[in-house]
Amino acid sequence: MAIGTRIPALLRERPFRRYWTGQTVSLVGDQISLMALPLAAVLVLGADAAEMGWLKTAELLPALLLNLPLGAWADRQARRRRAMIAADLGRAALLLTLPAAYLLDMLTLGQLYVVAFGVGALSVMFEACNTTLFVALVPTERYVQANSLVNGSRSMAWLAGPGIGGVLVQVLTAPFALLADALTYLVSAGYLARIRPEEPAPAPVEKGHFTEGLRWLLKDASMRALFASAGTVQFFNYMFHTLFVLYATTELGLSPGVLGAVLAAGAVGGLIGAVTSGAVVRWIGIGPSLVAGYLGFTLPLLLIPLADGPLPLVIGLLFAAEFLSCVGVMVVDVAAGSFQMALIPDAIRSRVMGAFRTLNHGFRPVGALVGGLLGAGLGLRPTLWIATAGAVFAVLWVLPSPLPRLRELPERAPVASHV
Repeated sequence: MAIGTRIPALLRERPFRRYWTGQTVSLVGDQISLMALPLAAVLVLGADAAEMGWLKTAELLPALLLNLPLGAWADRQARRRRAMIAADLGRAALLLTLPAAYLLDMLTLGQLYVVAFGVGALSVMFEACNTTLFVALVPTERYVQANSLVNGSRSMAWLAGPGIGGVLVQVLTAPFALLADALTYLVSAGYLARIRPEEPAPAPVEKGHFTEGLRWLLKDASMRALFASAGTVQFFNYMFHTLFVLYATTELGLSPGVLGAVLAAGAVGGLIGAVTSGAVVRWIGIGPSLVAGYLGFTLPLLLIPLADGPLPLVIGLLFAAEFLSCVGVMVVDVAAGSFQMALIPDAIRSRVMGAFRTLNHGFRPVGALVGGLLGAGLGLRPTLWIATAGAVFAVLWVLPSPLPRLRELPERAPVASHV
């Protein structure tokens, strides 16, 4: 078999290949920053727990506050690709201020907060435009393949990024490790500058423009089901993640190295899930894939509060839970992402996704807060039982909706693109 026939068809198309390459490089850089930014706060500036909490809040706040208004803004733009390039250049410039300030002995926690918030805000702007650019590059019948490729890149970034980030922090110090992420944004901007997709026309500004995406989301039965199920998972999953590291290290006695290996197993599972999700969707259909993905994502996590006994057994259960769960979440992401791209009209795409992300991001801090309070009151293992069992019930929102009976993606007219 010739090598070219083993390359996914979309990667043989230059515009999408350039888009995907830029996204892949940028995703690896994001994982480097995810490690380097908090390490800069701890190792360079001696941040305490409260200050680390403020840093995390600065990172998360833009997604909660800005998805809705920037979604409305993006739908009114005729050149969304240019906005994405500007977001990439802005993120690179913000990150470059940190090693510069460190070199001049002027780095402060306040600057870290501002950079974290600014990068987060520009990331929201980038993503608000990204879904529309995606559908301008990819025909409907290839949404699943394209989403599999993008999610595969995300899994590779989860797998490789933290290790690369750790080495860079060790060799260069945390502020200078952020140079690598700045460089990835410049690479992404460069690849975006080399494609010329024919973008959908901007939406006219009419009465109710700001809230139209939210109203459309709540009116459509399938989107309501996806929102409710995703929100349920977000709430219980953030309960889980708030306590997992503490539980694994204190109650189960895992060393940091073993815990890192367990998380790496999840990244491998995510990569396998991204690679196989297209075949799953073709085999059982888009709707059944969503149901199977939700169950595959949530049920294995029950093994974590169940873990007990000899240390090898405990480690084996955690490896299985992380690996299988991450396979499942990739099936959900590919199936749900492809369905949403096919269903949502171009004219309101950014507003609908902005509303979807705003509502779902709102569940994250609530879940984390409830998890912390229940963990302190009930104990870690009982709270993890609540969190993992609660997440399983997310599929109940999907079952009575039209989604389980859906075999194919909704039809939409393909958007032409050229180099």
